Amino acid sequence: MLAAFCIGMSKAGFSGISLIAVFLMAELYGAVPSTGIMLPLLIAADLAVYPAFRKHASWKPVWKLLPATLVGLAIGIWLLKVILTHESSDQIARRVIGGCILGMVALQALRAWKPDFAERMANSRAFGTAAGVAGGITTMLANAAGPVIQLYLLSRRIPKMELLGIGARFFLLVNLIKVPLSGSFNLITRATLMDNLKCLPAIFAGIWVGKWLVLRVSQRIFEWMVIGFSLLVAARLLLA
Repeated sequence: MLAAFCIGMSKAGFSGISLIAVFLMAELYGAVPSTGIMLPLLIAADLAVYPAFRKHASWKPVWKLLPATLVGLAIGIWLLKVILTHESSDQIARRVIGGCILGMVALQALRAWKPDFAERMANSRAFGTAAGVAGGITTMLANAAGPVIQLYLLSRRIPKMELLGIGARFFLLVNLIKVPLSGSFNLITRATLMDNLKCLPAIFAGIWVGKWLVLRVSQRIFEWMVIGFSLLVAARLLLA
């Protein structure tokens, strides 16, 4: 229930809090099986928050990110197969995810140090492609793409509510795409769906609390919270 509550809060804007959900689910079900447990909960949360942020932003940025994200999903599927055959490779996947997130945090530091250069890079096609690929890999391996995508959008100086609107669209689409992929690994079963049903009230409670907070937090504090939670995610993955 605590993990589900954190998923709800992360979908309302505080994406780094999803680390707690990833950690708790991995402890309860195992690193790989937990991805199948979390996916239906994430979709339920996506469906709940999409109407709230629908008037903010549009689908255009999502379509730009999607091709690179699909490439990342393909890479993530390959890595997932490696993990399933070689249990010790789980550490490699954690390093990949943590490295992707740290790269996005480094961009935020670069934006403060050399703002002109950082802005040119953030608006380049190559950087958008890299962010999409990184997001696809991290979401397939650990449902942990929230910090990657939020940091990419922050680097482009996108306002808070528009950022949340883009994120709501992006993750709803990507998580729906992942359903047959996770099903092919037998990660979603009748038993896992029954566990998901028990957690739905906590999802909605987390969304309500997260939305209440995000409407009362300034843009600057919001950005620092995203960066802070992202660093926690990266540290947990790299040091685990």
